[in-house]
Formats: sequence, structure tokens, C-alpha cells
Amino acid sequence: MASTSLLHTRAQLGLESVAVQVETHLSGGLPAFSIVGMPETAVKESRDRVRSALLNSRFEFPQRRITVNLAPADLPKAGGLFDLPIALGILHASGQLTLQAPGEIELLGELALNGALRPGKGVLPAALAAARAGRCLILPAENAAEAALGGGTVYGAATLLDVCAHLQRITLLQPTPAATPPPALDSGPCLADVRGQVQGRRALEVAAAGGHSLLLCGPPGSGKSMLAERLPSLLPPLDETQALTVAAIHSLQTPRPLSVFRLPPFRAPHHTASAIALTGGGAQPRPGEISLAHHGVLFLDELPEFDRRLLESLREPLEAGEIHIARAARSACFPARFQLIAAMNPCPCGWLGDPRRSCGYVCEKARRYQQKISGPLLDRIDLHVQVSALSPTELINAPAGEPSHAVRERVVAARARQFARQGMLNQALPGNALGDVLQQHRRWLEQAVERLGLSARALYRLLKVARTLADLAGNEQVDHTALREALAYRAAEPSGPPG
Repeated sequence: MASTSLLHTRAQLGLESVAVQVETHLSGGLPAFSIVGMPETAVKESRDRVRSALLNSRFEFPQRRITVNLAPADLPKAGGLFDLPIALGILHASGQLTLQAPGEIELLGELALNGALRPGKGVLPAALAAARAGRCLILPAENAAEAALGGGTVYGAATLLDVCAHLQRITLLQPTPAATPPPALDSGPCLADVRGQVQGRRALEVAAAGGHSLLLCGPPGSGKSMLAERLPSLLPPLDETQALTVAAIHSLQTPRPLSVFRLPPFRAPHHTASAIALTGGGAQPRPGEISLAHHGVLFLDELPEFDRRLLESLREPLEAGEIHIARAARSACFPARFQLIAAMNPCPCGWLGDPRRSCGYVCEKARRYQQKISGPLLDRIDLHVQVSALSPTELINAPAGEPSHAVRERVVAARARQFARQGMLNQALPGNALGDVLQQHRRWLEQAVERLGLSARALYRLLKVARTLADLAGNEQVDHTALREALAYRAAEPSGPPG
């Protein structure tokens, strides 16, 4: 006599956690165990894990024809988190387990051969989806704290037997309380550590206030990396929605510790990183560094050393704030609203233009080095800053600058003005929102565009930076002072603005 079972779980498709029904059918015939519904290798291997886990948990493994269907059939299934619902489906279909209201629970978990539950990746998106669906979630105990951030009812179990005892109301599991993330405190390096570099510190403040991208160019040891590493300390903490989105993205790779739940992420991939590592992808699409830096900072040191095609792949995410990954079997979309901070030397040896050292490269070689970065990518970087190296004497005598918390207060105030006026940061403003500034300073801007050869994109990015400078100064209108400073950040070399 045939028996069936229907349980619920989740499959990961990018950042989306798709509902999956685990249908189990036991029928007569020669013993067999098949899993259908586009299972990948890890899911097919669950047959052996489930068989051993059931036997070692002292259940009977049915000597019948077992068919497990993971629906919808056209959605690829990957990973070991389907083990638990498959095992429980077999127990339910064979009459060894009685379930009350199985439609109210969702199950995730990889089984060890002895029946223990092992933690997996990507549980937070599944927990958020289960909470929206009004179902409780049962999963490995080591994943319970992370899943509880989703706001739903979460039960953590150590073994398959613990789950069975809970479902049969023998020994109930305790719901995992929702953890309260600590307040975002000052962490990481402080801006006060940077001595001198007045223009670099100012550019960091402007970038933080408006969400702008920044390119630092200067000789080795001038402090470019020091400046970039201190940008996160100037950013306000993430709100709850932003923090949950960031935590969900990181859940697919390595979950973020609760102690940094509200802190903007900072990612600094090496220049040897592959395209998949930077932008995401793979057979089972995973987020790359640009998505792991969502609502935070992506720092690319030694920018010209990155593969050029890799850098070109950043152009669309910088504009759209997301990346679409298309593969033959599936496609996925990951958010990628990050602040790009890049650093580079002016030439291969790094000392071009330094008055104290002779450069080992002629100007033509330096030009070729700088041309590794395309014009379209440079166009999308709002602030271009020359960082000069300080002599040891200048470094010793330079006074300590403001600490990060003092600068952050001005950044927070400027951002508050932007959200009150337009509901977004200046970096995300559409071009038509800057029409009044364009008309008011038309002649001045025409001279600037002609003098520097700016593109239309560069012009509008200049206006966005000027709008941020006005917000930092507490001005409602963008004046010539803000425009002149914004123009200085677009000039390849320092020069006076148009008269």
C-alpha cells in the first residue's frame, strides 16, 4: 500500500529563498531510493546520509521503493539542507512519525551519519521567508541564533531524534529568543591616527556625507590605505532594514558576528581576485565582494593591478546598485549599493612627481600605467584626490586631526538634510533633480566643462558633490564655493577654476 508525505523547506536562488515542497512516496516493488526535482550532487548524496542517519537513530529504513520529489521541479536544488525534511518525510510516509499540522513548519538541516544536525549557509534568508509565510522554522542549533534575527519562531535542534521528539510532543524544543544586537560603537581605526593629509581627510568626509566614490592617487607610503580604512568609522550605523539585508547577504558566505550587526561592512579584496570573487557567480550563484560590501565600503588597493575586464565589470553596479548574474540554468540578482574607494600609485615605481626621489619611468610609461583604468570607470568615480607623501619631519610635526566621532557628527547631520529634502543620498540623485543648480550656474559650468573636457556624466557627478559640500556647510543653495571645491576633485591636476 502506497503512503505519502508533504513537508516544506526552502531553496536558495540568489538572495531569494524559494519555497520547496518535499513530497515523499513509498510504494511496493524492489527497494530503491530516488530523488527527483533537479537535485544537484550534494542533494543526490543525501540518500546515503539519510539512510545512515535513520539507522543510527534507531529508526527502520523502509525496504520499499522510495521516491522524493522536490517541487517545483524546474528549480535547481543544491546543498545539504534538504537532508532533514527528506528524512522526516520518509519517517512520516512509513508511519514511524506522526505529524500534527505539518503545513505550519519548515525544515532545514544537513544530517551527519550518526543523526546529528550540522549547520549550513544561507539560513537567514530562509528564516525571513518563513516568517513572512507565517511558518515556524526548525533547523540546526548552531544556526538558530542567526535565523532568529528574521523575527519568526525558530527552533534549534542538535539531532534528528530531538526534532522527532518535538514534532510528536514528547520533548518540546524551546523557541530561540531573538538576539538584541549591541549598539554600534566606534570600532576599527580612527581618523585621528592620520597626521597631515588635510585634503585627503576632507575628501573622506565629503565621500561619507554624500555616499560618493573616491580615488586616492599618490606615492607609496603617503597614507592612501590609512585613509581608506578609516572611512567606515565616519559612516552612521545601519538601520534595522539595512542591517538585516547585509546579514542575509553574508549568510550565504560567512555569517557576520552579531557584534558588528549594525556596522557598515568593509571589504578589501586583493588585486589577484577572480571575476567571480569580485562580482559573484558560480554554478550556484553566490554574492561577490561588491555585494558583500552592500551598504558599506569596497576598497580596491593598487587599482591598476586589477585585471582590466574585472574593473569594467564594476561600471554597471556603480550606476544601478545591483548586479544580475545570468547562467545557463538560472539567474540571480544581488544588491550592490557600495561606496568604491580606490587607491593607486601614479606610475609603476610610484615616485612620479615626487621632488625627493627620481622616478625610474619616463612619462610615457607612467601614462600607459594610468591608462589601465578606463575613462568610463574614472567617469563614475566622483572624487579624485592627489595624496602627497610627507617627509619624516613633516609627519612628526603635523598635529593630530579630528577623531572619527567628531567628523561623523557632521556626516550624520549632512545626511539628515539630504533625506529630509529628497529622501536619498546625493550620490543617488537623478540628473533632473540638479536642474536648478545647472541653470543658476550655467555660464560658470560651461567654462569648467570646456576647460577640463568633462563628460555629461562627470558634470552631474560634480553637481552631486557640490550639493554634498553645501549640505556639510549647512547651506540650502549650492554656491560658487561648493562648486569650486567640487571642481577641484574632478581635475586631473590641481588648477584654478574658471573665473
